[in-house]
Amino acid sequence: MHMAKTRGRTAGFKMTDEHRAKIANSQILKGLIEFAEGKTTADEYPPHRVTAALGLLKKIMPDMTHTEVAGDKENPIAVTQISLVAVQPDD
Repeated sequence: MHMAKTRGRTAGFKMTDEHRAKIANSQILKGLIEFAEGKTTADEYPPHRVTAALGLLKKIMPDMTHTEVAGDKENPIAVTQISLVAVQPDD
């Protein structure tokens, strides 16, 4: 009888802060930015590498796809300004 291999981490797995820091301090984000800006080619940054890099970034960056900011009746929150600021990646 053939047993199927399981994939991924076991339930309840939590990545250590040290491991997160190693990912954050690597050149992953810089490489993705350079690829997005056209500074590297698909030969230098093939699709499987992009997928792997995005997977690692998801482990260290907060998911901002749904963020709710709310107040209460006594302390309502009012948005007065929203700004989009472009920054240069650290070298």
